[in-house]
Amino acid sequence: MKFFSAAIFLLLLIFGTGMAPMVSEARAFGGTGMGPIVAEARVCESQSHNFKGVCFSDTNCGSICKTEGFDGGHCRGFRRRCFCTKHCV
Repeated sequence: MKFFSAAIFLLLLIFGTGMAPMVSEARAFGGTGMGPIVAEARVCESQSHNFKGVCFSDTNCGSICKTEGFDGGHCRGFRRRCFCTKHCV
């Protein structure tokens, strides 16, 4: 059992290191690590006010959300509610 646990830990350690940022890889290979700075946009969610009933179609949910002024929408959760999405500032 100890060997199995150690093997799993080693696999997680090996595959988990692939998640390192690209800047550290550039420095590791002799680069300066001074690449372009990329900002990832956040996405805000809000439950739709106009969608009625259980949400089965992401397309229908997105259409309703666009009429509410959002960028789109998708069905989410155990109760299948329509949540509208837009890029946050």
